[in-house]
Amino acid sequence: MNRCGWVKMTNPLYIAYHDQEWGKPLHDERALFELLCLEGYQAGLSWETILNKRQAFKRAFHNYDIDRVAKMSDQELDSLLNNTEIIRHKAKLYATRANAQAFQAIQKEFGSFDHYIWAFVDFTPHVNQVDSYKNVPAQTELSQRIAKDLKKRGCKFVGPTTIYSFLEAAGLINDHENTCEFKEK
Repeated sequence: MNRCGWVKMTNPLYIAYHDQEWGKPLHDERALFELLCLEGYQAGLSWETILNKRQAFKRAFHNYDIDRVAKMSDQELDSLLNNTEIIRHKAKLYATRANAQAFQAIQKEFGSFDHYIWAFVDFTPHVNQVDSYKNVPAQTELSQRIAKDLKKRGCKFVGPTTIYSFLEAAGLINDHENTCEFKEK
C-alpha cells in the first residue's frame, strides 16, 4: 500500500492516523478543537510523541469538551503538571483553556468554528500536487493570516507552522503525496 513518505511504518497509531484521519475534511467542532490543541502541543516535539499521548490528553481534557475545558480552574490545570502520561508544559496546558475560551467566542460570532475556519478556503479543500512531503512548505500566506487572526482572538500556540499542520490535518489543505492511495482527488 502506498502512503505518504512521512508515515512511520513502525507505529500503528501513526499508520491509523494517516489512513483514517489526516487530510480528511473535518467539520465536527469537538474534533476541530482537539486537533488545534494537539497541533499546539506538538510545538518543539514530534507528532509521534503527541499521538502516543493522545488518549491521555483526551482524559485530562474531558475528551476536549469545549465548554468543560473553558471552565477548567488554575488548580485543575496545575494538577495536570503531575500527570506523567501527558506533556507537562504549563504554558501549553493553560493554552488549552485559553483556546477553548477563544473557540467559544468564535462559535458565538460565526455560528461555529467550522464555519469560521472553512471560510478561509471558501469551504473547499485545497488539493496540492505533492511529489514528496519534503517539498511541502512549513507555512504559507494562508496559515500566517489565520494564525494572526486566531492570536488576535486569544488563541495560544497557534503560529503559522502549527496552523499549516492543523489545516493539513483537518483536511482544509490536502497534502497527501500524489502516489499516496489516500489522496482524494
